[in-house]
Amino acid sequence: MPRTATVKRLTFPEGRRVLAISDIHGNLPFLKGVLAAAHYGPDDILVLVGDLVEKGPDSLTTLRFIMELAQKNPHINYIGIERYSSVLLRGLQKRAGLELDNIYFLCIDAKAMADYFAPGEVNRIYLNFSDPWPKDRHARRRLTSPDFMAVYDQILARDGVIEFKTDNRGLFDYSLEAIPQAGWQIKAHTFDLHHSPMNEGNVMTEYEEKFSSMGNPICKLIAMREPKETTENVTVHP
Repeated sequence: MPRTATVKRLTFPEGRRVLAISDIHGNLPFLKGVLAAAHYGPDDILVLVGDLVEKGPDSLTTLRFIMELAQKNPHINYIGIERYSSVLLRGLQKRAGLELDNIYFLCIDAKAMADYFAPGEVNRIYLNFSDPWPKDRHARRRLTSPDFMAVYDQILARDGVIEFKTDNRGLFDYSLEAIPQAGWQIKAHTFDLHHSPMNEGNVMTEYEEKFSSMGNPICKLIAMREPKETTENVTVHP
């Protein structure tokens, strides 16, 4: 029997803060740390922008944690975005058992986010250790490419921020050039996060701990849209 899918555009109340988090990969301590660092509260809306549970050591525990958040905060909508239907199936089965009506899943590519979120609805986007797509012909697939930056531009609030971390120096060097070319300003960056002032309040991801333990320096940048009329100094941390 053929299956059908329903596409629904979600709208959020004005004045509510929207937190978009991606690449959790089943790392529950990391997810909890990010929420704590962002001072996540009952009035915020949490959007999970892909890779919530795949590949991680605590996938089911992480999924259960999100479900418990939805149970405790019935007035908040939770959105998980995944490209893989097998991952979403676990969430749908769990949601059905709990009879939750405030958690949603979208099986889409991240490039389609502008079709689901209104302009300016998201306050902050975290890009953590994404696929570097090292071949030149795959450059448009990198999450800091002009194509993706154009998507973020549509859904991010006017004063919204993008935080990007990677251990791949090639991807980071590419991002330092591609992001400004896309019309964004890099407010701060470092080639060695754990030995820079930018490390204050840093929440380490599973991959960050792994790569750091191998001696790989972690690179990080913070980007915002270019100001309309004034040019501000960029902070560089060695």
